[in-house]
Amino acid sequence: MNLELQASLDELKTVHSSRYINMIREFCRRGGGLLDEETGTVVSPESFTVARLAAGGAIKAVDMVMKGELKNAFVISRPPGHHASRAHASGLCIFNNIALAAKHLIDRFSLNRILILDIDAHHGNGTQEIFYDTDEVLYISLHEDPSEFPESGFIHEVGKGEGMGYTVNIPLPFGTTDSAYWKAVKSIVMPIIRQYRPLFILVSAGFDGYFRDTLSELSLSAYIYPKIFQAIMNSAHIISRDRLVAVLEGGYRTRFLRNIIPVIISRMAGGEAKIRDNRPFFNMEAQRMAEKIIEEVKETQLRFWEL
Repeated sequence: MNLELQASLDELKTVHSSRYINMIREFCRRGGGLLDEETGTVVSPESFTVARLAAGGAIKAVDMVMKGELKNAFVISRPPGHHASRAHASGLCIFNNIALAAKHLIDRFSLNRILILDIDAHHGNGTQEIFYDTDEVLYISLHEDPSEFPESGFIHEVGKGEGMGYTVNIPLPFGTTDSAYWKAVKSIVMPIIRQYRPLFILVSAGFDGYFRDTLSELSLSAYIYPKIFQAIMNSAHIISRDRLVAVLEGGYRTRFLRNIIPVIISRMAGGEAKIRDNRPFFNMEAQRMAEKIIEEVKETQLRFWEL
């Protein structure tokens, strides 16, 4: 374990409160336990160090891309981060890895247009909270109906103050399959990316929308993920000088993770690796509901973007 990759305390403080960081450190030092009862977030004595390593990996990746040492990167780390807010752990997340990477780009490299595309099955409530009032980060999330968890990520949540219009939520119904998901990407996500013209693209790469993952209610096939990444890579090439870093979020079917992640990395490296898998049952009712939601999102976002 290379402990030098840990995010420093000063780096953690760019996103999280000192009080929260100290609480996590002390809680782990005392042996850990149940950190967040509502979401079952448990930590061990080593979790403070491991979470700093996960955060540090994301920071190191964007640093290397900005310095030209890498064209792009995929950060395979645990714990995930997008549910962690400034002062609260949630949903198995302790520190918000992708938010820390974005803040590093803002503070170290003075970038002022960063895209975070969140494709985890669950809304990244922590990431949204952290950047809700700034136009330096555009947060776009495609996720399942968030009514039960995390109770944020609804269509009307579009940012506030200077961040008004820089949060885009696409809450899809349970049972959504590739067709509707791709329609949302093609008709909402890609046009907004072209208009925003991000200087750097970050992807919260959750794979729990896969239809065999038991921790979500989406019904996506394996084939949608390379398709999405190819589209984002094309945008990064045209708009962002290829600057792209993906950070692993959710995904709890380990067999699928070890099959899909190498395919994504191959594509990011210019390879043509493919995946073979079954497709889920097509849900016509979910398709109709998803198409209705897509139109509602477009109507809401027309205040800010041409769609």
